[in-house]
Amino acid sequence: MAKFITIEGGEGAGKSTVLRTIQNYLQKKKIEHIITREPGGTVLAEKIRSLLLEQSDEVLLPESELLLFFASRHQHIQHKIKPALEKSLWVVSDRFVDASFAYQGAGRGLDDKRIQYLKEWLVGDLRPDHTLLLDAPPAIGLDRVKARGNLDRIEVEQIDFFNRVRHYYLELADKEPTRFHIIDTRLSLENVEENVQVWLRRIAV
Repeated sequence: MAKFITIEGGEGAGKSTVLRTIQNYLQKKKIEHIITREPGGTVLAEKIRSLLLEQSDEVLLPESELLLFFASRHQHIQHKIKPALEKSLWVVSDRFVDASFAYQGAGRGLDDKRIQYLKEWLVGDLRPDHTLLLDAPPAIGLDRVKARGNLDRIEVEQIDFFNRVRHYYLELADKEPTRFHIIDTRLSLENVEENVQVWLRRIAV
């Protein structure tokens, strides 16, 4: 049976590592799947991703940012996510709608009602079956990001922005405990991978 899984969390929370762990597990279990990401996932959506993440002399306004994210997301849903689910593939996406509420809502201060309107219009009833929230204090995540170098437009935001994002994610996970599972990515790599595998064994039934 197809499952739609999303991975959420702040910058430097360890999504790349966790996605590799998930992919290795699904391959080992011979579960057909695709790994994708937001913004991006299709040719046009990846072009929008470049606009969203590249640093520019022209300020990208919060409202424009939100609309670009949903434009990319709509392409992603219609051309990649839904077709894969219709073929009974598991879909694992690095971020989805929750990220817009966390980043553009809590982070940028945009009205949730506007985001909800776009969600209802462009996403409809598509909803993740499970969401893995990778949690770490923003200071730790930003140190990891800075160590990689080449920061994108969002990664250069101030820590208060990321504190608001994290607070929203944790509140949402508390409101939807049946969908969310939190992984503390301050733990060692081995412990994180083990916790992800335990979670996968629970949902892969």
